[in-house]
This record gives sequence, structure tokens and C-alpha cells, in this order.
Amino acid sequence: MIQSDFKTNLKTLARDGVLRVAINTGNRALVQQDSDILTGISPALARRLAGEINARMEPIIYNGAGKVFEDAGCDKWDIGFLAIDPMRAKKIAFTQPYIVIEATYAVRQDAALKDVADVDAAGVQVLTSIGSAYDMHLTKTLQNATLERSGTPPESFEEFRAGRCDAVAGVRASLEVAFANSPNIRILSGVLTSVRQAMVLPDNTDTRIAALDDFVARANKAGFIKAAQGA
Repeated sequence: MIQSDFKTNLKTLARDGVLRVAINTGNRALVQQDSDILTGISPALARRLAGEINARMEPIIYNGAGKVFEDAGCDKWDIGFLAIDPMRAKKIAFTQPYIVIEATYAVRQDAALKDVADVDAAGVQVLTSIGSAYDMHLTKTLQNATLERSGTPPESFEEFRAGRCDAVAGVRASLEVAFANSPNIRILSGVLTSVRQAMVLPDNTDTRIAALDDFVARANKAGFIKAAQGA
């Protein structure tokens, strides 16, 4: 497919000049929200795409990745941002990753848990956000600890703060913000999993994913993604 075909296909993602973008504010590594103002790499990429196709970006706000995924195919958003996962790929279409972020655990300050590997032990209860990338990772890899689930990342953090479970999983940046003023909670320095984040379309049979993938590649080549990360 030639470049002009890609650009033509991108324009069809918007309807009546509006591009509905699923934005997950639960992931602080990608999105920061101050009142109605959205900053971070995901909103920046969404605005760049909307500008390129002469559309108005309409953020559809979610507070967890699982809810974004649940709404795929419900005609609620046109493009989104989610972690690449084989199970999700059965339903939605992914571009190449535009960023790789780290997930880890927060634990109690006086816990014997010192390393990520220590958490997967008999008798340890781990809390995770339903449908998150690290939830799917833990579902597949946790062998000895007990996995419990909550709603969105902020909800799971608050439940952990209130005393539920021995560790809570999350994106490092989100954990750092959530527990910045909690001296009785510490964040493990190790990496639970590296999460590859991509732009997505809500239908895994949508051939326009090739055009969106080209957009990500061009944004990366132009240095836009690196610049947006440092903004």
C-alpha cells in the first residue's frame, strides 16, 4: 500500500470530523490529567493523528485498561491505546509498540518482600486491577501466591492502602504517584513485566491498522514520541 493510501485510510477513522479516542487515565506513565487537561504520550499521539487527518479529537475517558477493552466493538471509541497481548489480539488490532513501560509491586514498608521474585510465594496475597496487562501476565505466571482482583488501578491502590493483600501490582509511574505520601508503603525496584503499549483499533479485522501502524512508525522516526515522553 502506498503512502497516499495510508493517509486516505487514516482519514476514515474519524466520523463527521470527530476522532473518538479512548484515553486510560489509570496509567500515569502514559496519561496525566489535571482537571480537563490531558498530557502525556498517549494524548500527544492522539492529537497528532487528529491534526494530520483534520479532525477534532474527542477524548473518551476511562480509568482502567480493562474497561477500554470491554468497550471495543461497542461503537464507543475509534482508536485507543492498550498493551499488546495475545488474548486481546483476538478482538482488537494493534500497531507496533510506541513505548515500553515497567510494571512492579508496592508492598508494606515492614514486609519481608524485598524483590519482585519474593512476591510469588505461598501465603502471599497479590492484588491487581481487572483486565490490566499485568493482571493477564500474573494470571499466566503466578504459581504460588494468591491472586485477587479489584476494579481500576486507582481502586486497587486504595484497597491495598486500606489493608487488602500483601502486594499490589501496577505501572511503576502510577504506583509512585499513588503512594508518594504513604511512608508505610514502598515500591519494589525490580520489574514484574515490561508492557509494550500500542495504538489500537476496536476490530482485529480492520485493515486500516496498517495505516495506523505507519502513523506510529512515522511519529517515531520524526522523534515525536521521544520528545513527548520528555514533555
